[in-house]
Amino acid sequence: MKIVTFGEVMLRLSPPGVERFAQTHSLEMHFGGTEANVAVSLAQLGLQANHVTRFPDHALGRAAAGYLRRYDVDTQYIQYGDGRLGLYFLETGAGSRASQIIYDRVDSAFARIKPDDIDWEPIMQGASWFHWTGITPALSQGAADCLLKGIQTANRLGVPVSADIVYRSNLWQYGRRPQEIMPALTEGCTLVLGSKGLFSELYDVVGSTFQEAGRAMFKRFPNVRYITDTKRNSLSASHNQFSGKLFDGQSVYKSRTYDIRPITDRIGTGDAYIAGLIYGLLTFNDLQRAVEFGAAASALKHTISGDVNLATVAEIETLASGDSSGKLKR
Repeated sequence: MKIVTFGEVMLRLSPPGVERFAQTHSLEMHFGGTEANVAVSLAQLGLQANHVTRFPDHALGRAAAGYLRRYDVDTQYIQYGDGRLGLYFLETGAGSRASQIIYDRVDSAFARIKPDDIDWEPIMQGASWFHWTGITPALSQGAADCLLKGIQTANRLGVPVSADIVYRSNLWQYGRRPQEIMPALTEGCTLVLGSKGLFSELYDVVGSTFQEAGRAMFKRFPNVRYITDTKRNSLSASHNQFSGKLFDGQSVYKSRTYDIRPITDRIGTGDAYIAGLIYGLLTFNDLQRAVEFGAAASALKHTISGDVNLATVAEIETLASGDSSGKLKR
């Protein structure tokens, strides 16, 4: 199965371990971006993952593409051009000290993308799924317009579309409000990851419960078949509890709650969840099993450093079945 994802990839710079910015003498380098993280996760699960993005045409841009290829992501549709590579700096928290992120991504090569830069027709041919997030249309009008063309092409070719409608107000700096942009993008979706609070803020869709908000979303967006969300209880920076749920208009399917401690790296755990859920929806004829697989994938990502989930199907299914012993495999 061929999966297509679309979004920016940034360079992540982090002090080693749990050092603070003020005390470190070096920064470790990773590449990551929420949609690319989904592509890597699905590639590790054995699917053909294709990430579409735009990099600066220099050594760092080529290194970022090489990073994706290292994890079996198809990079043939990546564009190169002017602009810079977006950065973000992560200080990893521990115990009662929270992690913090500083973004430096203004005027990136990806933000300069134009709708005609990507020929979506050959990209979507033979695809089984297309995934995007609310980060992409927040970066520029060009990125939003390019994404809309991708969604419309997927719809025309019968390709299911998923969206993590994450909303970060400080990213919307080009003169448009998300309420003006997001509804047209969401109209083409099959699966939406979001909370009832986000549904209210972005679409003026109101519901007092997850099910009520979900039914209102189905009414507002008739193409949407599934609504999903996650629940995180942050007991400390090193100890979280995590679960997922999925609503199909009739029933709510809930995963078990995973007690995760110690946390190695929380970045990318939501991406691991949606990747696992997409895999489950494409692979299992069982919605309960699909949401359990997604939640278990996320739980394992908490134990893996870097932005991407490198867990295998066997590892995820072991945890999803209830075996959290971490027993040595020989």
